[in-house]
Amino acid sequence: MMNEQEIAHQQAMILFDRAFRFQQRGDLANAILLYQRSLEVQPTAEAHTYLGWTYSMLGRLDEAIAECQKAIAVDPTFGNPYNDIGAYLIEKGEYAEAIPWLQKALIAPRYEAPQFPRLNLGRAYQKLGDYLEALRWYNAALEVDPLFLPAEWAKNLLLGRLN
Repeated sequence: MMNEQEIAHQQAMILFDRAFRFQQRGDLANAILLYQRSLEVQPTAEAHTYLGWTYSMLGRLDEAIAECQKAIAVDPTFGNPYNDIGAYLIEKGEYAEAIPWLQKALIAPRYEAPQFPRLNLGRAYQKLGDYLEALRWYNAALEVDPLFLPAEWAKNLLLGRLN
């Protein structure tokens, strides 16, 4: 028999899954409502992170960053919010500020997509004019996932500009 905490976690994850489906369909308003309901039932790093991602899709980058910071407070081992903060800072033009967050994503124990912070480090260094460091990170992303097209495209565009 499940205890109250296990039931709450299960309910929160059901709401999270529904929110994610709405987000994938582009129904961001309902996604936000369901992520918030999930967080009311039981705060999870995933729900905070994905709520932040939904806010970012609406251009609400400061709110997205705040949700990622809440995610880190709930579970500092979850890598996604570190990468996402870095990506949002890049979008805001705060390239140097993004780098420490992306480096934290690299060492997060619970992260299933390690190619993303490598790509984003490449983007940050490219925007800072350090093209060799950018290429190093694009290549690092491709070492993790040789079929990761965003890294391949970024690398080829940069190499084309350098020729």
